[in-house]
Amino acid sequence: PAPAEAGRVPGPPDGGWGWVVVFGAFVSIGFAYAFPKGLAIFFKEIQDFFGTSYSEIAWVSSIMLATTYGAGPISSILVNRYGSRPVVMFGGLLCGVGMISAAFCTSILQLYICVGFITGFGLALNLQPSVIIIGKYFLKRRPIANGLAMAGSPVMLCTLAPLNQFLFDNFGWRGSFLILGAILLNCCVAGALFRPIGPGTAQVKTQVTEEGKDALKGKITEDGPTEKKTEEEGEKDCFEKVNQYLDFSLFKHRGFLIYLIGNVLMFLGFFAPIVFLAPYAKHTGIDEYSAAFLLSILAIVDMVARPTTGIIANSRWVRPRIQYFFSFAIAFNGACHLLCPLASSYTGLIVYSSFFGLAFGMVCAMLFETLMDLVGAARFTSAVGLVTIAECCTILLGPPIGGILIDTFGDYKYMFIKCGAVMVLAGTFLFIMNYYNYRMLAKEEKERKAKEEDPKSLRTENEGKKNWNKDSTQDGPELEPLREKGEGLKKEMNGT
Repeated sequence: PAPAEAGRVPGPPDGGWGWVVVFGAFVSIGFAYAFPKGLAIFFKEIQDFFGTSYSEIAWVSSIMLATTYGAGPISSILVNRYGSRPVVMFGGLLCGVGMISAAFCTSILQLYICVGFITGFGLALNLQPSVIIIGKYFLKRRPIANGLAMAGSPVMLCTLAPLNQFLFDNFGWRGSFLILGAILLNCCVAGALFRPIGPGTAQVKTQVTEEGKDALKGKITEDGPTEKKTEEEGEKDCFEKVNQYLDFSLFKHRGFLIYLIGNVLMFLGFFAPIVFLAPYAKHTGIDEYSAAFLLSILAIVDMVARPTTGIIANSRWVRPRIQYFFSFAIAFNGACHLLCPLASSYTGLIVYSSFFGLAFGMVCAMLFETLMDLVGAARFTSAVGLVTIAECCTILLGPPIGGILIDTFGDYKYMFIKCGAVMVLAGTFLFIMNYYNYRMLAKEEKERKAKEEDPKSLRTENEGKKNWNKDSTQDGPELEPLREKGEGLKKEMNGT
């Protein structure tokens, strides 16, 4: 940059190379979200091969999803330290190694490690940096960019569902895992597109941090004795080092806490219906390719729903109240699951998959946009890490609980009812609490403006009184003859 612009932090370009970054995020996010769902095609055969139950085989996807979300803080720390590009490339390498290793597994426990932990951790290193870098490249068009990037998930799912069935028929599940491991290495190519937005950011951030430390040290020196100064400096430095990577002050943020509680509840029923959709279709007597085609239908509708939702969310009517739109999408998703047991035929499952794809796309398109709307782009990196680590528990438990219900009752409808009820509850909670949050924000803004205006009016009145007293004091000697004359007139009137 030019010398005059060397210290400036570059703003979001809202275009240009940002669209290439969106394409890279499209690929990276697509694999991160779609890959655990696409593996459901192999579950029936792996279950027969190892002789396991529905709940045991469901742990493969659950561990992968939970690791993907639970490793969010690690991913955020690595992004803050090294940037998005190397983190995504390393994550793609881990994904490939995990799936290739899974092809040689001889027990379900080894699948948990290779597919669940190693591949899941690699997907975590793909998901977080891809979402974070979009916020650095876009501001005005951010909902549209997020919607386009999130559309990678349905596109990949639409491709992976029939591809996995084709690979299984020709190469078996072991050969399919080898090929899928090679395909996942394309995440390294996607990560190479994540060019850092500018060189000035790190320099300015470091300068501001150093100035803040110097000011803090000077304040401690003035206010406290020398013995306490060293201890307080050490505590502050330690806290700043931790807070540099993860901003724990977000737990004092009302909007962030509402979002966190609602999402933790929502994910208890978010992924289980997708994991068990193809096995449910096979259970009702539908052939394998038709069952896999249901995932493709879901993905096609999802593919259209995500960018469309991004465009709607970016409109001037919806964006100021995007939290309400997000709450409605979650409740709509849950209503689809509650009605799923009524779909007994293949045509009914197609209708369910279509509405499920629409609702799923609406939720995913706004999942991170609503969080950035609450906390801002500056604190978004830490917020994503803290949210995902909290969500990983319910993500881990969701599909196995569904598997336990299927094993206990021998019917899939109880799993769909559980997921639907949980999501309707989460959507209702978010709607009510976001209404409360908006009311409180408006009230706080009104009080803040009142406080800003009151000191000015008080200061003006006080200054007016002081000036009047001052003028009276200065003019006092000159007005003495008039005052004596007035008193004389009063005495005469009283005498009369």
